[in-house]
Amino acid sequence: MKIRMIHKWVLSPKNAVFIQKKLRDHIILDNRCGKIKFIAGVDMAMDEEHQLGFAGIIIYSYPDLIEIERQSAEAKLKFPYVPGLLAFREAPVLIKAFKKIRNIPDVILFDGQGIAHPRGIGIASHMGLILDRPTIGCAKSRLIGEYEEPGCNVGDWSPLSYKKKVIGAVLRTRKNVKPIFVSPGHLIDLRTSIKIVLSCVDGFRIPKPTREADHFVAYLKRSRR
Repeated sequence: MKIRMIHKWVLSPKNAVFIQKKLRDHIILDNRCGKIKFIAGVDMAMDEEHQLGFAGIIIYSYPDLIEIERQSAEAKLKFPYVPGLLAFREAPVLIKAFKKIRNIPDVILFDGQGIAHPRGIGIASHMGLILDRPTIGCAKSRLIGEYEEPGCNVGDWSPLSYKKKVIGAVLRTRKNVKPIFVSPGHLIDLRTSIKIVLSCVDGFRIPKPTREADHFVAYLKRSRR
């Protein structure tokens, strides 16, 4: 899979913030998705004791969500844990895994944030720029923003807003179960992001691609130990 090396990875947290502010101007929030044939779920697991990161990617056919490929990578973590700068800690390991991909996904779901981030560029947006693919942030919890609780039925959602701007959706994926937080990453808009995430819901709170990626990286971490 083609990887765009848009900046260096050996840098200080101060320079990382500068890069985020520069890169966010390149994020495209128009829907550039064509026909979706393959969709991917991506997650990371950390072994803080040994400073190791484990990346997992699962590719599915779409819309039937049949698994066709999975790839993984592990690497030493070289960037410190700094809230808001997790992409600089995780992306090098993710890139290592994406380089192995044979079936190029048309859309990629990340267990994390898209533009619902203090500087408007979470892991889904950052990786979207690197991979030049449509990406969606699909997080279990809120990082920033204010919202009203959505309705209790599957598909109900309310806007997630920050500084008077809508940055995502608080989406109900299972009746009477707490919602998830969806935000566009790159090359996609919010309503298309919601539609795609809902199409990947199979009776659980977390959509299948990121749920299974979460299980995958947990297994990788356990196996390493």
